[in-house]
Amino acid sequence: MDRVLLTGGAGFIGSHLADRLVQRSRVTVVDNLSTGRLEHVNSAAEFVKGDLLHDDLAEYFTDKDTVFHMAANPEVRMGTSDTRVHLDQNVMVTYNVLEAMRKKGVKKLVFVSTSTVYGEAETPTPENYGPLLPISLYGASKLACEALVSSYCSLFDMQAWIFRLANVIGPRSSHGVIFDFVDKLRANPEELEILGDGNQRKSYIHVQDCLDGILCGMREQARISVFNLGSEDQTPVKRIAQIVSEEMKLAPVFRFTGGDRGWRGDVPVMLLSVKKIQQLGWRLRYKSEEAVRVTARFLVESGAA
Repeated sequence: MDRVLLTGGAGFIGSHLADRLVQRSRVTVVDNLSTGRLEHVNSAAEFVKGDLLHDDLAEYFTDKDTVFHMAANPEVRMGTSDTRVHLDQNVMVTYNVLEAMRKKGVKKLVFVSTSTVYGEAETPTPENYGPLLPISLYGASKLACEALVSSYCSLFDMQAWIFRLANVIGPRSSHGVIFDFVDKLRANPEELEILGDGNQRKSYIHVQDCLDGILCGMREQARISVFNLGSEDQTPVKRIAQIVSEEMKLAPVFRFTGGDRGWRGDVPVMLLSVKKIQQLGWRLRYKSEEAVRVTARFLVESGAA
């Protein structure tokens, strides 16, 4: 049985991935629980509370076959006020993971990247689009991580799968526009503040579709495989506000902050080409708007936001 180390396995995507991996692998989850929740960790996985930035990682990586590196700080906006957070929690943590893999002889890595590495690109954006010019420090940090992964694979005979994700949504999510809208409307059911002009259009993918894509992409056996994962359509922010309001049975006044984007570093229009992963047989269960509604309904009914 494959021996897997899963970083960030108490977080949103990572905990769902652990649920899948324990069905076929021996899984060790490492998470510092800064944003992840222990109750989300699958009981069949071994859990280690660890700090990938400061700990000696050798013990975590001993006798492992594959590393799924999900640990990261995903808050894009944070980079405008703290310019070091993504360097430390994304780039340096990824370097530490790769260096521990090198020292312990672990050869396979699955790395979760982001659509923001493309910056403001033509759409739908294919994997071979370039040059890659991110406009946020989060996107820059993930692109730096991809470069580290690529170089370690070349220098130390590793194999990697890199997945550039659209906006992943679903149960256990603790940030993002849907979560924020539910939270705001619980605080004030009469009015909803929407960042930007509401016309931002992005791809949203349900977490289960995302996991299907990751596991499907691992069928490819190149030295380095890069895949986009997203829906084939877009949902405007204004429409998300309407869906959340409908699910909460509210009719708030929408108040827009103005401008064509929510914040500095926000990519207002995003749609990834997913033809490459589709050639391996991957298919979506939910279109973008369907994923938004399913997620909004869950957050409202569960009281999670």
